[in-house]
Amino acid sequence: MIQSTSMAVRFTRHAREKFDILAEHKFVVTEAQIIDTVNSPDIVETDRDLSIAQKGFDEKHVLRVVFRVENDDKVIITFYPGRRRQYEN
Repeated sequence: MIQSTSMAVRFTRHAREKFDILAEHKFVVTEAQIIDTVNSPDIVETDRDLSIAQKGFDEKHVLRVVFRVENDDKVIITFYPGRRRQYEN
């Protein structure tokens, strides 16, 4: 568990594995970037108990982080890159 400015951030096993999966595809993401995205997103979409925080990543991509709030924690479910042209309108 990682303490952020307001809520603790926890990663599911799948989210932890996602770092390596994306790195194999030459898309390197750090825990700090995930935490920054959920704490200071450009956009947040909410559907039921899940939210997707989005933030610019590079000139072609955004980083999208799927999470839920449990008590005082933000639990990271998964994250993935998205093409800016698809998600930024």
